[in-house]
Amino acid sequence: MAGLREISGRIRSVKDTMKITNAMYMISSTKLRKAKKDAELNNPYFEAMQEMLINIMNTSDHLQHPFTDRRPDKKREDRVHAVIVVTADKGLAGAYNHNVVKLTEDKFLSGKENVKLFVVGEAGRQYFASKKVHLEGQFKYTAQNPTLHRARVICDEMIDEFISGRCDDVSIVYTGMKDQLTSEARVMHLLPIVPEEVEGRIDTEGDYSDDLTFVPSASKVMDIIVPDLLMGYIFSVLIESFCSEQNDRMLAMDAADRNGAEMVRNLSIQYNRERQAKITQEITEVASGARAQKKAKALRESQDSERRE
Repeated sequence: MAGLREISGRIRSVKDTMKITNAMYMISSTKLRKAKKDAELNNPYFEAMQEMLINIMNTSDHLQHPFTDRRPDKKREDRVHAVIVVTADKGLAGAYNHNVVKLTEDKFLSGKENVKLFVVGEAGRQYFASKKVHLEGQFKYTAQNPTLHRARVICDEMIDEFISGRCDDVSIVYTGMKDQLTSEARVMHLLPIVPEEVEGRIDTEGDYSDDLTFVPSASKVMDIIVPDLLMGYIFSVLIESFCSEQNDRMLAMDAADRNGAEMVRNLSIQYNRERQAKITQEITEVASGARAQKKAKALRESQDSERRE
């Protein structure tokens, strides 16, 4: 019966694990709905900010501003690229973390460019630490709780890096939803501001106001608008990454549930076969014992009959 007890124990273990994966699926589903709602509430404001920035840059010819400085005189090997990598604080989300760090390595760490890494999420920190990659900074408690305040903290540090000249470009690597079921790792360029990139992120249809007047000046207005716009980009990236993480975790837990159900089915079949084999063996042993007793009884009766004669 040792084999049956072992199989029965494995079935109980798989069913207990399925309870955990099912609970994780439900938690991720709830978090996903909440994150999507937060994103929907904030999107109109940041879209309006983008439209305003496009109007400023298209109605102010030859506008020179530190946020739009592409530093064309700097050679490529001398440019410093600050990269924010958005990962999760934990795993069990399919290839979510792997895809982000892989894209970061392929796009920014495989060449000879000077790169400063800023990591969101414990999974990314542990990965790059294991690879002996220097991290310029880490934004803790952000991956599992994306808020406007945390986006502002990241934005302020990146602006300080860019304006001070410690870096010449700022990008963010994150995971976005490709459709309702799949996600993909992406790169968004943040600084310097490029009008074509801003226009590509919203549907403006090319309608700009030519008679806008900026007080005290377009440059001063940009001083206010651009930090809020960058904060909006970073916040939307954090929300979208969080949604992608929860979506990938839901898919992973759903796959784990299906695999667990298949394992239980196979183990149940194996258990029944073992049990039937045990029963068959016991019946065979009982029948064999009965036949042996019958033969022994017949032999004793034959011997007793011979002695009487």
